[in-house]
Amino acid sequence: MARRRQKEDSGFEVLFEISTLIPWQAGLALAAALFGGLHLYSTSTPPVLDATVVTSGLDYVLGTLGRGVAVWAKFLLPAIVLGGTLMSYIGRKRKQALHRQVAADASPNALERMSWSDFEALVGEAFRQDGFRVVERGGAGPDGGIDIEVFDGKDKYLVQCKQWKTRQVGVAVVRELYGVMAAEGAVGGFVVASGEFTPDAEAFAEGRSIELVDARKLRKLIGGEQATKPPVVVPTVTSPACPSCGGHMLERTVKKGPNTGNRFWGCAQYPKCRGVRN
Repeated sequence: MARRRQKEDSGFEVLFEISTLIPWQAGLALAAALFGGLHLYSTSTPPVLDATVVTSGLDYVLGTLGRGVAVWAKFLLPAIVLGGTLMSYIGRKRKQALHRQVAADASPNALERMSWSDFEALVGEAFRQDGFRVVERGGAGPDGGIDIEVFDGKDKYLVQCKQWKTRQVGVAVVRELYGVMAAEGAVGGFVVASGEFTPDAEAFAEGRSIELVDARKLRKLIGGEQATKPPVVVPTVTSPACPSCGGHMLERTVKKGPNTGNRFWGCAQYPKCRGVRN
């Protein structure tokens, strides 16, 4: 879980924390950009002192001081970024190793034996290896317990991780996620558990763009047997191709309006894709 920033955090601490959260390649680029920009500024010509200009003295003092600060800042700030980048790189390798370890562990309680922080890291890595862009934000506080944000292109999904060893995940957790999804404009969400879900939780999630990933589904995902993206149901009968995305279509029934009860073909990727055929 990411450490929550305190009001007394300095700018250096904030820069270091940001560096640990971004990809290590981006950290290297940021460090290089900081050094290059500050070096150019520190070696540039300061303002000329002109007694005929009222603000000339202030410009001269600020310019001289700023260039003096830049002389040491061009080494200090990139060093801070590189330190955070190193932590980001080490963390990424640790998560990859954790993913491989769990994938190779056939014991039924492998997920329950790990700590909650390792469980969050494992879930994030599973989504990352499934093609999502992952932002880990931690689940403590007034954000509805959201541990991870995942992105499929521009589409944002929210993820809650529940490593409960002795009980099923109930409907309250799923309701909470649904409320945060609406507040943040997410197109879908996942609740990932080390155990199972109650029937009420499963009933509430149905039809609400929320996928419940229990221990069995998570193990399949880690083993590369199942994708995490909102499920695409493969039809058992021949169906036409979706006119919008070219994917499979499902036979559906109109539930509202004057055409209630009529059948039509709807894209299996709904609501991500809204293609229909008569």
